[in-house]
Amino acid sequence: MTRTSEGTPEAAPPSELEREVVPDSPELPQQAAPPRAIVPRWVQLVLLPVVLFALWALAKAAGKVLLIFVIAAVIALILNPVVAFVQRPRIPRGLAVLVVYLAFFLTLVGVGFLLANPISNQVRTFTNNLPHIVNEANRTIASWQRELNDRGLHVEIVKQGKTALQSIQDKVAKSASKFVSFGGGLLTEAASAIFDLVLVFVLSVYMLVYGERIGRLVRRAMPEGDGTPADDYPILVQHAVSRYVGGQLLFSVLMGASAGLSLYVFGLIGIFPDGRKYALAFGMFYGVMELVPYIGPILGALPAVLVALFTDPIVALWVTLLFVGLQQLEGHVVAPQVFGHTLRINPLLVIFALLLGLQLHGVVGALIALPILAILRETVVYLSRHIELEPWDRTPGGLL
Repeated sequence: MTRTSEGTPEAAPPSELEREVVPDSPELPQQAAPPRAIVPRWVQLVLLPVVLFALWALAKAAGKVLLIFVIAAVIALILNPVVAFVQRPRIPRGLAVLVVYLAFFLTLVGVGFLLANPISNQVRTFTNNLPHIVNEANRTIASWQRELNDRGLHVEIVKQGKTALQSIQDKVAKSASKFVSFGGGLLTEAASAIFDLVLVFVLSVYMLVYGERIGRLVRRAMPEGDGTPADDYPILVQHAVSRYVGGQLLFSVLMGASAGLSLYVFGLIGIFPDGRKYALAFGMFYGVMELVPYIGPILGALPAVLVALFTDPIVALWVTLLFVGLQQLEGHVVAPQVFGHTLRINPLLVIFALLLGLQLHGVVGALIALPILAILRETVVYLSRHIELEPWDRTPGGLL
């Protein structure tokens, strides 16, 4: 250390080591990760089991109410990035929420108008051709009857076949009378479903409007992160849900396009002639049904298989084999590639979550099972980074 002319000490020039450690340009120091929160042993032994049991009892008692809130929360998490993007040009958050919902409904209406005309034409064509299809099926059955008679096998299948085809119309007529008798119950169920949908819509709007406050409340309730978006719990949860939605939409588009293109090819080469006419309708329906986990692929294949069955049972067998092949491709190639990069969850846990959701709340439970599983995964990963359980083995030879 040297001194100036006034006698004040002057700092010595930095050494070579100091010059390497301290950069020449001033930079903000990186924020260090906060220390882990220690969970005491008495909390692990007493409070944590009590809290978990209370949450289980509350969820069991809430039932449908909790399900409605969960669905609304998932919808809010899905739409929140779009609301934040619209809000950037200093638009009030409430107005941004209104714009997003209006754009969402207008998009649905626009897509409906674009697809309604070709799909309705195909459905109308199929309806007009239905009597011809039934007659062709009856002629095919009669041909089988003559073949069996020529071979000495006297089996009555013409009457049974015609009865089986004509019974569809009879069953429709009987179903109409049943709908009349149970009309009151159906109206009640429909009114309840509409009320639930409106409630989900209203709750999701409120959650989006107060999304920033909810985010601050969640941050206070969770252990403190390092201040970066990569370690911010609400952002991590939102990204997890967004990844699931993106993966699910991509998956549905790929499978719907594959089904429609395959049926169109079947129509071109003559295996399933009607597949060329109704490829768009069948592909759209199959893609939409892929949004329904577990039973969606089976429901999506039914219309094409039924139309093929009216044409020729052999054609129906080929179409069934086509959809079985698509489902094998879906389960072994497409789904692992798509959801492996989005959910980041073991496939066994995915299957367990789908089955559990289906068991608890039916198809709706299966629909929200994977978003909830993605949120739980992010929660466990976040807590494992910021919470540490106080060890019970305090001494080498004892538990305390």
